[in-house]
Amino acid sequence: MPWVNGFAERHGALTWSSTERSVALSAADGATAVLEPFVPGASNGPGAVDGLVGWAEPPTRLALILVRRGGYAVGLGRAAELIAHKVGTRYVQSRTAAGGWSQHRFARRRDNQADALVGSVIEHTQRIVLASPSDALVVGGDKTLIRDVLADRRLARIAELPRRELFDLPDPKLVVLRQALRRGRAVRITLSEPDADGVD
Repeated sequence: MPWVNGFAERHGALTWSSTERSVALSAADGATAVLEPFVPGASNGPGAVDGLVGWAEPPTRLALILVRRGGYAVGLGRAAELIAHKVGTRYVQSRTAAGGWSQHRFARRRDNQADALVGSVIEHTQRIVLASPSDALVVGGDKTLIRDVLADRRLARIAELPRRELFDLPDPKLVVLRQALRRGRAVRITLSEPDADGVD
């Protein structure tokens, strides 16, 4: 794994420990790195540093669902390639400061718009994602809308898949969907160096 080799070159000889979900590397100079693949590896982790390559191998078949108020992106990834997708917009009114009857009317309209958005995403997910088997799921956007999409019983098969959540992604567009695919396949590394704060 090139990153681990580079880490060893910069910081010295490595020792490591592992759990089902991560491997912690400790270097001679005190630097540490915690590696988390998308899908957990064997319970004991890799037997040697060279074994990290297989242990951290990303899922081959990824389902992607991104939803925010006003937009959505649904896709199917095979390895690093996005092989099918649908990106669209649907207006959902923002909250209003109005009170009384107007506030209730706006709230009902907003709820109806959100329900229509969720329904549209469910339909596209059925058509694009459920057409082929997937190994894992990447979601992003609005947590409540994602929850509502995955609560639909027709999507039970993908809702139960190993999941990576990327709720920091911006409004769903094709470029953002491709970014989600790249990040979904990446190994997360939390790095702590002797003179630096940890980063993710």
